[in-house]
Amino acid sequence: MSIALFGLIAAVALLIWLAMRGIDIVFAALLCALLVIVTNGLPLDQGLIKNFALGPLGAFTFAGKFFLLFVTGAMFGRVMGDSHAAASIALALVRRLGAHRALWITTLACALLTYGGVVVFVVIFAMYPLGLRLLQEADIPKRLFCAALALGAGTFTLTAMPGTPSIQNVISSVGLGTDLFAGFWLGLGGGVLMFAGGIWYLEWQRRLAAERGEGFEPGPRDQLAPMSDDSYPHWVLASLPMAIVLLTIIVPRVIVLAAGEQVLEGSSTLAQLLTFANAQPVLWPSIALTAGSVTALLLFSGLRRHGLRTLGAGTQDAIMPLISTAAVIGFGGVITQTEGFQSIAQTLTQSELPPLISMFTAVSVISAVTGSASGGLQIFMQTLAPTYIEQGMDPETLHRLATMASGGFDSLPHCGAVVAMLTITQLTHRQAYRDVGVITVVIPVLATLTMLGAAAMTGAAG
Repeated sequence: MSIALFGLIAAVALLIWLAMRGIDIVFAALLCALLVIVTNGLPLDQGLIKNFALGPLGAFTFAGKFFLLFVTGAMFGRVMGDSHAAASIALALVRRLGAHRALWITTLACALLTYGGVVVFVVIFAMYPLGLRLLQEADIPKRLFCAALALGAGTFTLTAMPGTPSIQNVISSVGLGTDLFAGFWLGLGGGVLMFAGGIWYLEWQRRLAAERGEGFEPGPRDQLAPMSDDSYPHWVLASLPMAIVLLTIIVPRVIVLAAGEQVLEGSSTLAQLLTFANAQPVLWPSIALTAGSVTALLLFSGLRRHGLRTLGAGTQDAIMPLISTAAVIGFGGVITQTEGFQSIAQTLTQSELPPLISMFTAVSVISAVTGSASGGLQIFMQTLAPTYIEQGMDPETLHRLATMASGGFDSLPHCGAVVAMLTITQLTHRQAYRDVGVITVVIPVLATLTMLGAAAMTGAAG
């Protein structure tokens, strides 16, 4: 094994180990990036400034792109929490569905949001204050909320379900010239397996936690009022800010789907607005979140007295999740520029494995090394996918199975989305990653392998 490849593997393993030991993820990402730079012989300035900080997958590139989304998402979460709107919605759900169904509620709500096109980071910020109240009432550990959040927002709705507008599905569609519903039955089957397996695991863990006497414990920054407070706004009124956010994000897409692309033609105000909304995957949700926060300030008198202070506290809530996530993304940016990474890609394409297994392995390894499903899938589509098409693999089957494969090993402890979720929920890898790992790695990988087998048996691979 060359020193370059050894350094890459050692750096990824070290980052995972440090994360699981509770070491600060920003420090860990920098340390492991330095290990990659030294063992791969990269110039220090190129490795740290160009690749880690400012490259296509650089930390500041990511932070700059998603800054507004994190800030407006955190502001909205703070507003929904301080106004007790989230508590009001949680109480209404508990009264109608029962507190013991808190994990089901979280999973299905997140799934509907992400399948409707809402960005994962928005879902995390929007659901957290609501989830806290549900967990408080049901006395369920926060670690299981993280797992339910991951199941609904980061598994079957992102990679498996046909038609999902997720970035992973779009990357495969653009790369292969297929539509978003490619591999319909394979995706539907994989999605059902991921959902069913995830819900079974969550309910099993909930029962075990109850038997052990393990219950809800708030984080140091969680602000919780009594669940029986009669001063909470009515749940219908409390739902309006969240409805504003979701409708602002989803309605433009629905109009285009219903009326066709011709609605975007012309110079009318509506056409320009719809074009802008559908072309801005980060700025438009940020505008929606801001609209939701402003709506809450107008609706709830308790917020208006100190509205600017509340919004300011929300911006502070965004800083650590943004920096932590960006640091891990920057580590992936260094890795993709190394000799070791190129060696791995070459080895995978030249292996004698059956094409389906080779494809699964290639996507999984690249996504694992970069810690990103979208990043790993983008690299695969640009560099390796043409080889599999030339070997006779059906493009629609490749689309769906590669997309599903990207959503397995990407979620190892150094995954940026995992780091962001744990930072926002104030949990450590030691506390919550075991459950998140089962939900986002083990179950999706098993579901994808099952669909690989189904494709091989039915000849769907071409």
